[in-house]
Amino acid sequence: MPKAYVFTQYGGPETEALVEQDRPSPGPGQLLVAVRAAGVNPVDWKQRTGYQRPGQQRRELPAVLGNEAAGVVEEIGEGVTGFAVGDEVFGNPVAGGYAQYALFPVAVTAHKPAAVSFTDAAALPVAAATAYDGVRQLALPTGATLLVTGAGGGVGVAVAQIARADGLNVIGVASEGKKDLVESLGAAHVPSGPDFADGVRALAPDGVDAVYDLVGGEVLEAAAELVKDRARLITAGGKDIVEGLGGSPVVRARTAAVLDEVVRLVVDGRLDPLVTRTFPLEEAAEALRTVEEGHARGKVVIEVAE
Repeated sequence: MPKAYVFTQYGGPETEALVEQDRPSPGPGQLLVAVRAAGVNPVDWKQRTGYQRPGQQRRELPAVLGNEAAGVVEEIGEGVTGFAVGDEVFGNPVAGGYAQYALFPVAVTAHKPAAVSFTDAAALPVAAATAYDGVRQLALPTGATLLVTGAGGGVGVAVAQIARADGLNVIGVASEGKKDLVESLGAAHVPSGPDFADGVRALAPDGVDAVYDLVGGEVLEAAAELVKDRARLITAGGKDIVEGLGGSPVVRARTAAVLDEVVRLVVDGRLDPLVTRTFPLEEAAEALRTVEEGHARGKVVIEVAE
């Protein structure tokens, strides 16, 4: 039977397990995909603890972990057009991607170009698409300065690259250990920590034109003091407090059209998903822990054998 990495109840890592499950069958508007790779994101472990997006219902347990994946279409559900068995695709699975088989809704599934590996494609639907949506939301003019907090993680490295491709100047806040990574993206590095704002002011004495926050909390509050116009303060990490600061959350499009745009950036050489570590499905626990403990540089991906 096919294997999947699940959580059996809401809680900590002790609730996770590699189990055997029946191969799912696609419903209307869905694809059954043989997964080749699945991206790992902070939202994965947060959902295990009980986090839900607004309007999202709690999933039936055990629930497969993972929110982005890539693979090969095995079966097509009723009413699906534009896809065929054997197509290579990537997108946001219906109910988890850490598995040998997953169901994909066609609304958030795109064709994978041959020039992009399954591993890289699996790193795009959450992190890179979130980065893309936020940069487009800000709509900054060429030459503007964007401050990115949490610049060394999966979303941050994509934000920096997309912004640089748009002709923006980027200041990236990240740990000292990620300085080389941030600078390799063409961004100016500022060490994270309680005094990071002083480092930003040294580079931009008059303030920055926009902030893309990926941390939240006190970091977001400090970053808000650095932006000239609070309308250009957005966050994917502090949605609970950002409106009180005069900013707004990142507005996610969650469409196949965005996935097409993001993967085109990869093909054109303007975006590198920066997958820095990979793990087999049998080591999904270690992959998730790498992200949960906050030590990941770039993206972590689980690779699934055929």
